[in-house]
Amino acid sequence: MTRYDLAGRTVALTGSTGGLGIALANALRERGGNLALLDLDAEAAQVQAEKLGGDTVARGWGVDVRDLAGLQTAMHEAAAHFGRLDVAVAGAGIDTMAPLATIDPAAYERVIDINLNGVWRTFRAALPHIEAQRGYLLAISSMAAFVHSPLQISYTASKAGVWAMCDSLRLEVRHLGVGVGSAHPTFFRTPMMDDVTADPAGHALWGGNSKGLWKMVPLEKVIAGIVRGIERRADRVVVPRSLTLTANAPGLFRPVLERVGFRPQTVQRALGLASASGWHDPAVHERHQAGSR
Repeated sequence: MTRYDLAGRTVALTGSTGGLGIALANALRERGGNLALLDLDAEAAQVQAEKLGGDTVARGWGVDVRDLAGLQTAMHEAAAHFGRLDVAVAGAGIDTMAPLATIDPAAYERVIDINLNGVWRTFRAALPHIEAQRGYLLAISSMAAFVHSPLQISYTASKAGVWAMCDSLRLEVRHLGVGVGSAHPTFFRTPMMDDVTADPAGHALWGGNSKGLWKMVPLEKVIAGIVRGIERRADRVVVPRSLTLTANAPGLFRPVLERVGFRPQTVQRALGLASASGWHDPAVHERHQAGSR
Protein backbone atom coordinates (compact mmCIF):
# COMPACT_ATOMS: atom_id res chain seq x y z
CA MET A 1 0.00 0.00 0.00
CA THR A 2 1.27 3.48 -0.92
CA ARG A 3 2.20 5.55 2.12
CA TYR A 4 -0.05 8.56 2.73
CA ASP A 5 2.65 11.18 3.24
CA LEU A 6 1.67 13.66 5.95
CA ALA A 7 4.25 16.30 5.03
CA GLY A 8 2.44 19.46 3.99
CA ARG A 9 -0.99 18.06 4.75
CA THR A 10 -3.28 19.55 7.40
CA VAL A 11 -4.64 17.45 10.26
CA ALA A 12 -7.50 18.62 12.49
CA LEU A 13 -7.38 17.00 15.94
CA THR A 14 -10.05 17.28 18.63
CA GLY A 15 -9.10 16.80 22.28
CA SER A 16 -5.66 18.11 21.35
CA THR A 17 -4.48 19.03 24.87
CA GLY A 18 -5.26 15.67 26.45
CA GLY A 19 -2.61 13.03 27.07
CA LEU A 20 -3.24 11.26 23.77
CA GLY A 21 -3.80 14.51 21.90
CA ILE A 22 -0.50 16.07 22.92
CA ALA A 23 1.54 12.99 22.02
CA LEU A 24 -0.27 12.50 18.72
CA ALA A 25 0.09 16.16 17.75
CA ASN A 26 3.83 15.98 18.42
CA ALA A 27 4.20 12.87 16.27
CA LEU A 28 2.16 14.31 13.39
CA ARG A 29 4.17 17.53 13.46
CA GLU A 30 7.41 15.51 13.35
CA ARG A 31 6.16 14.06 10.07
CA GLY A 32 5.64 17.51 8.62
CA GLY A 33 1.91 17.80 9.11
CA ASN A 34 0.22 21.14 9.74
CA LEU A 35 -2.07 21.01 12.76
CA ALA A 36 -5.48 22.47 13.53
CA LEU A 37 -5.66 21.88 17.28
CA LEU A 38 -9.24 21.79 18.55
CA ASP A 39 -9.87 21.69 22.27
CA LEU A 40 -12.36 22.92 24.84
CA ASP A 41 -9.54 24.98 26.38
CA ALA A 42 -8.79 27.55 23.67
CA GLU A 43 -5.85 29.08 25.53
CA ALA A 44 -4.20 25.70 26.11
CA ALA A 45 -4.68 24.79 22.44
CA GLN A 46 -2.99 28.01 21.33
CA VAL A 47 -0.10 27.51 23.75
CA GLN A 48 0.25 23.99 22.34
CA ALA A 49 0.32 25.43 18.81
CA GLU A 50 3.09 27.87 19.73
CA LYS A 51 5.18 25.02 21.13
CA LEU A 52 4.74 23.10 17.88
CA GLY A 53 6.05 25.89 15.69
CA GLY A 54 3.51 28.68 15.65
CA ASP A 55 0.85 29.99 13.32
CA THR A 56 2.24 28.82 9.98
CA VAL A 57 2.28 25.14 10.99
CA ALA A 58 -0.03 24.87 14.02
CA ARG A 59 -2.95 26.89 15.31
CA GLY A 60 -5.40 26.37 18.16
CA TRP A 61 -9.17 26.76 18.29
CA GLY A 62 -11.49 26.60 21.27
CA VAL A 63 -14.12 24.01 20.35
CA ASP A 64 -16.68 21.93 22.24
CA VAL A 65 -17.45 18.68 20.37
CA ARG A 66 -21.01 19.01 21.69
CA ASP A 67 -21.42 22.10 19.48
CA LEU A 68 -21.81 21.28 15.77
CA ALA A 69 -21.90 24.91 14.65
CA GLY A 70 -18.71 25.65 16.57
CA LEU A 71 -16.98 22.66 14.99
CA GLN A 72 -18.10 23.70 11.52
CA THR A 73 -16.72 27.19 12.07
CA ALA A 74 -13.40 25.87 13.35
CA MET A 75 -13.00 23.41 10.46
CA HIS A 76 -13.82 26.14 7.94
CA GLU A 77 -11.33 28.53 9.52
CA ALA A 78 -8.66 25.81 9.69
CA ALA A 79 -9.10 24.95 6.01
CA ALA A 80 -8.92 28.64 5.10
CA HIS A 81 -5.89 29.26 7.30
CA PHE A 82 -3.82 26.34 6.00
CA GLY A 83 -5.31 26.22 2.51
CA ARG A 84 -6.55 22.67 2.93
CA LEU A 85 -7.82 20.07 5.37
CA ASP A 86 -6.69 16.50 4.65
CA VAL A 87 -7.22 14.51 7.84
CA ALA A 88 -9.58 14.84 10.80
CA VAL A 89 -8.94 12.88 13.98
CA ALA A 90 -11.82 12.72 16.45
CA GLY A 91 -9.87 12.30 19.67
CA ALA A 92 -11.97 13.96 22.38
CA GLY A 93 -13.21 11.50 24.97
CA ILE A 94 -14.13 10.98 28.63
CA ASP A 95 -14.99 8.04 30.90
CA THR A 96 -16.95 7.13 34.04
CA MET A 97 -16.69 4.32 36.57
CA ALA A 98 -20.23 3.54 37.79
CA PRO A 99 -22.93 0.88 37.20
CA LEU A 100 -26.17 1.48 35.29
CA ALA A 101 -28.30 1.16 38.43
CA THR A 102 -26.72 4.08 40.25
CA ILE A 103 -24.92 6.29 37.75
CA ASP A 104 -26.07 9.89 37.55
CA PRO A 105 -28.02 10.08 34.26
CA ALA A 106 -26.23 13.31 33.37
CA ALA A 107 -22.85 11.56 33.72
CA TYR A 108 -23.98 8.74 31.43
CA GLU A 109 -25.38 11.10 28.81
CA ARG A 110 -22.27 13.30 28.87
CA VAL A 111 -20.06 10.36 27.90
CA ILE A 112 -22.34 9.40 25.02
CA ASP A 113 -22.59 13.00 23.85
CA ILE A 114 -18.83 13.56 23.82
CA ASN A 115 -17.49 10.12 22.85
CA LEU A 116 -20.10 9.12 20.26
CA ASN A 117 -22.09 12.16 19.18
CA GLY A 118 -18.89 14.21 19.32
CA VAL A 119 -17.32 11.95 16.69
CA TRP A 120 -20.38 12.35 14.47
CA ARG A 121 -20.23 16.13 14.83
CA THR A 122 -16.49 16.20 14.15
CA PHE A 123 -16.85 14.12 11.00
CA ARG A 124 -19.90 16.07 9.83
CA ALA A 125 -18.03 19.36 10.21
CA ALA A 126 -14.82 18.09 8.59
CA LEU A 127 -16.24 16.06 5.71
CA PRO A 128 -16.75 18.83 3.11
CA HIS A 129 -13.12 19.86 3.48
CA ILE A 130 -11.81 16.28 3.66
CA GLU A 131 -13.80 15.35 0.58
CA ALA A 132 -12.18 18.18 -1.39
CA GLN A 133 -8.77 16.59 -0.71
CA ARG A 134 -9.92 12.96 -0.97
CA GLY A 135 -8.59 12.70 2.57
CA TYR A 136 -9.06 10.56 5.67
CA LEU A 137 -11.23 10.54 8.80
CA LEU A 138 -10.08 8.72 11.95
CA ALA A 139 -11.98 8.21 15.20
CA ILE A 140 -10.22 7.19 18.40
CA SER A 141 -12.27 4.27 19.66
CA SER A 142 -10.84 1.66 22.05
CA MET A 143 -10.45 -2.05 22.67
CA ALA A 144 -13.56 -1.39 24.78
CA ALA A 145 -15.45 -1.57 21.48
CA PHE A 146 -14.77 -5.32 21.56
CA VAL A 147 -14.19 -6.10 25.27
CA HIS A 148 -17.14 -4.83 27.30
CA SER A 149 -16.30 -4.26 30.93
CA PRO A 150 -18.74 -3.66 33.80
CA LEU A 151 -19.08 -0.18 35.37
CA GLN A 152 -18.31 1.40 31.99
CA ILE A 153 -21.62 1.06 30.19
CA SER A 154 -21.51 4.54 28.69
CA TYR A 155 -17.88 4.16 27.64
CA THR A 156 -18.16 0.73 26.03
CA ALA A 157 -21.41 1.68 24.30
CA SER A 158 -19.87 4.85 22.91
CA LYS A 159 -16.72 3.11 21.68
CA ALA A 160 -18.62 0.26 20.07
CA GLY A 161 -20.88 2.85 18.48
CA VAL A 162 -17.88 4.73 17.10
CA TRP A 163 -16.57 1.53 15.55
CA ALA A 164 -19.94 0.85 13.89
CA MET A 165 -20.26 4.48 12.79
CA CYS A 166 -16.91 4.37 11.03
CA ASP A 167 -17.77 1.13 9.26
CA SER A 168 -21.05 2.62 8.03
CA LEU A 169 -19.54 5.94 7.00
CA ARG A 170 -16.78 4.22 5.05
CA LEU A 171 -19.41 2.74 2.74
CA GLU A 172 -21.02 6.15 2.28
CA VAL A 173 -17.87 8.03 1.23
CA ARG A 174 -15.62 5.50 -0.49
CA HIS A 175 -16.83 6.63 -3.94
CA LEU A 176 -15.60 10.11 -2.99
CA GLY A 177 -12.08 8.84 -2.37
CA VAL A 178 -12.38 9.48 1.38
CA GLY A 179 -10.97 6.92 3.81
CA VAL A 180 -12.47 6.24 7.24
CA GLY A 181 -10.82 4.42 10.12
CA SER A 182 -11.25 3.65 13.80
CA ALA A 183 -8.37 3.21 16.25
CA HIS A 184 -8.64 0.64 19.05
CA PRO A 185 -5.80 0.88 21.57
CA THR A 186 -5.78 -1.12 24.76
CA PHE A 187 -4.92 0.52 28.11
CA PHE A 188 -2.16 3.14 28.01
CA ARG A 189 -1.03 5.85 30.41
CA THR A 190 -2.86 9.17 30.13
CA PRO A 191 -4.45 11.51 32.70
CA MET A 192 -7.75 9.76 32.01
CA MET A 193 -6.27 6.37 32.84
CA ASP A 194 -4.65 7.87 35.93
CA ASP A 195 -8.17 8.83 37.01
CA VAL A 196 -9.42 5.28 36.38
CA THR A 197 -6.63 3.63 38.37
CA ALA A 198 -6.97 6.16 41.22
CA ASP A 199 -10.74 5.71 41.51
CA PRO A 200 -11.65 3.05 44.13
CA ALA A 201 -14.04 1.25 41.77
CA GLY A 202 -11.61 1.44 38.87
CA HIS A 203 -8.74 0.14 40.94
CA ALA A 204 -10.83 -2.73 42.27
CA LEU A 205 -11.88 -3.71 38.76
CA TRP A 206 -8.59 -3.34 36.89
CA GLY A 207 -6.08 -3.84 39.68
CA GLY A 208 -4.12 -0.73 38.74
CA ASN A 209 -3.49 -2.01 35.19
CA SER A 210 0.07 -2.88 36.12
CA LYS A 211 0.15 -6.55 35.15
CA GLY A 212 -1.73 -9.45 33.63
CA LEU A 213 -4.55 -9.22 31.11
CA TRP A 214 -5.18 -5.50 31.67
CA LYS A 215 -1.56 -4.31 31.71
CA MET A 216 -0.95 -0.97 30.02
CA VAL A 217 1.13 -0.59 26.89
CA PRO A 218 3.51 2.37 26.42
CA LEU A 219 1.94 5.55 25.07
CA GLU A 220 4.67 5.66 22.43
CA LYS A 221 3.48 2.34 21.05
CA VAL A 222 -0.09 3.61 20.80
CA ILE A 223 0.99 6.78 19.00
CA ALA A 224 3.19 4.85 16.58
CA GLY A 225 0.28 2.57 15.76
CA ILE A 226 -2.15 5.44 15.20
CA VAL A 227 0.28 7.38 13.00
CA ARG A 228 1.02 4.24 11.01
CA GLY A 229 -2.73 3.79 10.58
CA ILE A 230 -3.13 7.34 9.26
CA GLU A 231 -0.24 6.84 6.84
CA ARG A 232 -1.94 3.67 5.59
CA ARG A 233 -5.43 5.21 5.65
CA ALA A 234 -6.34 2.07 7.56
CA ASP A 235 -9.92 0.94 8.12
CA ARG A 236 -9.00 -0.22 11.62
CA VAL A 237 -5.98 0.26 13.89
CA VAL A 238 -5.46 -2.18 16.76
CA VAL A 239 -2.73 -1.49 19.35
CA PRO A 240 -0.92 -3.66 20.15
CA ARG A 241 -1.27 -5.63 16.93
CA SER A 242 -1.09 -8.85 18.95
CA LEU A 243 -4.74 -8.14 19.91
CA THR A 244 -5.92 -8.10 16.28
CA LEU A 245 -7.38 -11.59 16.55
CA THR A 246 -9.35 -10.52 19.62
CA ALA A 247 -10.63 -7.48 17.73
CA ASN A 248 -11.55 -9.60 14.72
CA ALA A 249 -13.56 -12.11 16.72
CA PRO A 250 -15.13 -10.33 19.70
CA GLY A 251 -17.94 -12.81 20.02
CA LEU A 252 -15.53 -15.75 20.15
CA PHE A 253 -13.24 -14.41 22.87
CA ARG A 254 -15.63 -12.35 24.99
CA PRO A 255 -16.83 -15.22 27.25
CA VAL A 256 -13.24 -16.20 28.05
CA LEU A 257 -12.19 -12.60 28.72
CA GLU A 258 -15.17 -12.05 30.97
CA ARG A 259 -14.54 -15.23 32.94
CA VAL A 260 -10.81 -14.56 33.40
CA GLY A 261 -10.79 -10.77 33.60
CA PHE A 262 -13.98 -9.98 35.51
CA ARG A 263 -14.40 -12.52 38.29
CA PRO A 264 -17.73 -12.14 40.19
CA GLN A 265 -16.12 -11.16 43.49
CA THR A 266 -14.01 -8.49 41.73
CA VAL A 267 -17.04 -6.97 40.03
CA GLN A 268 -19.08 -7.00 43.25
CA ARG A 269 -16.28 -5.25 45.14
CA ALA A 270 -15.99 -2.59 42.40
CA LEU A 271 -19.77 -2.09 42.46
CA GLY A 272 -19.64 -1.38 46.17
CA LEU A 273 -16.93 1.22 45.69
CA ALA A 274 -18.44 3.10 42.73
CA SER A 275 -19.67 6.69 42.97
CA ALA A 276 -22.99 7.70 41.39
CA SER A 277 -21.35 10.75 39.80
CA GLY A 278 -18.96 8.49 37.91
CA TRP A 279 -15.94 9.54 40.01
CA HIS A 280 -15.19 9.90 43.72
CA ASP A 281 -12.87 12.86 43.36
CA PRO A 282 -14.85 16.06 42.53
CA ALA A 283 -11.87 17.44 40.63
CA VAL A 284 -11.74 14.34 38.45
CA HIS A 285 -15.51 14.57 37.87
CA GLU A 286 -15.07 18.16 36.74
CA ARG A 287 -12.17 17.28 34.45
CA HIS A 288 -14.16 14.56 32.68
CA GLN A 289 -16.84 17.06 31.74
CA ALA A 290 -14.24 18.77 29.54
CA GLY A 291 -13.80 15.95 27.04
CA SER A 292 -9.99 15.51 26.83
CA ARG A 293 -7.95 12.40 27.55
